[in-house]
Amino acid sequence: MQIHKLDNVEVRENGHKYALCSIKNGENVIKYGSPIGHATCDINVGEHVHTHNVKTNLCGNLEYTYNYKDYGIERVDSDLYFDGYVRENGDVGIRNDIWIVNTVGCVNKVAENLARITGAKCFPHPYGCSQLGEDQTVTQKILCGMINHPNAGGVLVLGLGCENNNIGEMKKVLGEYNLNRVKFLNCQDFEDEIAEGVSIIEELRAYANTFKREKISISRLRLGLKCGGSDGYSGISANPLVGSLCDKLVSFGGSCVLTEVPEMFGAEHLLMERCVDKETFEKTVSLINNFKDYFTRHNQVIYENPSPGNKAGGITTLEEKSLGCVQKGGLSPVVDVLDYGERLSKNGLSLLNGPGNDIVAVTNLMACGVHMVLFTTGRGTPLGGPVPTVKISTNKALFEKKNNWIDFDASPILDGEKMEDITERFLSYVLEVASGKETKNEINGFSEIAIFKDGVTL
Repeated sequence: MQIHKLDNVEVRENGHKYALCSIKNGENVIKYGSPIGHATCDINVGEHVHTHNVKTNLCGNLEYTYNYKDYGIERVDSDLYFDGYVRENGDVGIRNDIWIVNTVGCVNKVAENLARITGAKCFPHPYGCSQLGEDQTVTQKILCGMINHPNAGGVLVLGLGCENNNIGEMKKVLGEYNLNRVKFLNCQDFEDEIAEGVSIIEELRAYANTFKREKISISRLRLGLKCGGSDGYSGISANPLVGSLCDKLVSFGGSCVLTEVPEMFGAEHLLMERCVDKETFEKTVSLINNFKDYFTRHNQVIYENPSPGNKAGGITTLEEKSLGCVQKGGLSPVVDVLDYGERLSKNGLSLLNGPGNDIVAVTNLMACGVHMVLFTTGRGTPLGGPVPTVKISTNKALFEKKNNWIDFDASPILDGEKMEDITERFLSYVLEVASGKETKNEINGFSEIAIFKDGVTL
């Protein structure tokens, strides 16, 4: 399969690349119509093209020129809807759960016991104490994003009482909140914190039960875009499918968020050319170069990616991975660039600062306010976040083998099914999930968080 007319490699059934023509030592290897690295020796026609004969072209910070391209993603009216919950502040949720949000890792087991007794959802993490400065601020931003998330009908903020990130400090960052929806418990303040927690959760559940599902325009839907365990088919089937859905949702007035900044390296120009204005372009340049600086500050090369599993699946360089990764954003204009822990505020496609690590990225997307995460994978993963995490397989073998993990199969694209047709089926499925259909991670009870850490621990 030759993906682009300019490519000098083709992809075969194993997801790996093979030379379509002779490629000289030092000559660029082209896939998706763009360089994915250069040959480190002469490569003959039909020869396997992979890590043994290809090396990345990536280097440090680059300079970029703004040159906007409009790909014609126009706003259209839609009568599509999902059945969701309208909160008192006007936000919209697709679940009505009770969440336990810990201010500190010391109360993780208390939260787990409360969740087991009451059916509330808890999300253990190791942070909230022994952190300083910006590192603690990042933890607070993510936790505040959880507290404010409209998928939670009620939230118990569970603290210990002596931590750096105590409830008083959290309230300063949180700002205004609904007293009926958000309640607090310092475990050190009560003889029996479990009994007190159960009582509070019962109050929260009673409040949450006052909300009923109602029809909500698809224009209110917010989707996070993520890939993990990618393979050679990711940029051919699942990621383009998610990109097609992204473009359709954006055209309906909805919102999508693309993150995993290191997996934009080598493909960032495709995002920069779609920035709606110079300010957004400059933010995107900073997004890319600042994350490269993060690598170099820690004496790491910027191209230490893809993973062993990616390579086994046929991905050779970070450029190749990135060119497949950014396809999840379709061809929609980039309307905003969000910092880590920042809330989504504009309709359309936004970029979100953060690493590619699966759990960290899913947590990051949740905290910015997406209703669900569309997660493409070629190798498979059971991972799930606090919001529904839809797994989309790139190949049929994975879908059949790990049907207990995978929600939707994108492989019919490889067999010639029209993108328009499978996008319509996928959109119908996404609206079912938004209306209450459980994803595999929800059925399995797989839900976790991880917070980005880049600072001193006391």
